[in-house]
Amino acid sequence: MKASIFITCICDSMFPRVGEAMVRVLERQGVNLDFPPGQTCCGQPALSSGYWDDAREVAKGFIDSFHASEIIVTPAGSCLAAIKEFYPVLFEKDPKYLDRSKELIQKTHEFSEFLVEVLQVTNVNASFPYKVTYHSSCHPRRFLGVDKYVYALLKNVEKLDFIPLAHEEQCCGFGGTFSVKMPEISESMVNAKVADILATGADVVVGTDLSCLMNIDGRLRKQGAKVRVMHIAELLDEGMRT
Repeated sequence: MKASIFITCICDSMFPRVGEAMVRVLERQGVNLDFPPGQTCCGQPALSSGYWDDAREVAKGFIDSFHASEIIVTPAGSCLAAIKEFYPVLFEKDPKYLDRSKELIQKTHEFSEFLVEVLQVTNVNASFPYKVTYHSSCHPRRFLGVDKYVYALLKNVEKLDFIPLAHEEQCCGFGGTFSVKMPEISESMVNAKVADILATGADVVVGTDLSCLMNIDGRLRKQGAKVRVMHIAELLDEGMRT
C-alpha cells in the first residue's frame, strides 16, 4: 500500500519525533510512504480564528499538494477534523475545490484509524511495561471518533497496564487561540486535567493530538511531575523496538 504523510505544522516544528515514530510503525506494516514536499499548513489556525479568506488560500495550496496522493495519513486529529468539517463549507462556492476537498476528505485518515480501519491491524507486536492512561482530545473524539481505535491498539500491547482517566472527555484547556485569549480559564482547565492524570498513578499519559499533549506536558513539567506524555505512535514505536 502507498500512502502520503501529512505531518502538520506543530509536528514538524515541535514534535518531529512523532512523525518519525509514525513512519517507523507504518513501514513495519508494509506501507510505502512518501512526503509531498509542497505541503504547508492546512489552514486550521486561520480558520479557527475567523480569517476564512486567508484560510481558503492556504487550504487550496494544501489540497493541491496532496491531489495526486492515493491515501493520506496524519498524526494530528484536530487538523484532520478541521479539514473534514470545514473544507466543504469553505469551498461551497468554488466547485473545483469543493470537489477536490471532498476527494481529499475521503482518502485522509488519522494514524490510529488508519491502522485499525484501513490496515486492519490492532496488534503491532509491541510490549510496554508501564502504567498508561489516555487523554481523549476534543476534536479527535467528537469529530473523528478515534477513541475506539486507540483502545483497540492499547489493548493488544503486551505488559501495558491501562488505567482509565477520570473526566477523560473533558477539554485540557488548550483550544488553540482559546488558551491565548482566555489564559485564566485555560490554566484552570489544564490544572484539572493534570490533577486527574496524577490521580491515576500512571507512568505515561498517551493521546492523539499534539497540541493537547503539548499543553498537558507543559503543566506537568511546571508542577515537577515525572509522568511521560506520548503520542500513540510514539508508544507503539517504542514498544515495537524493545
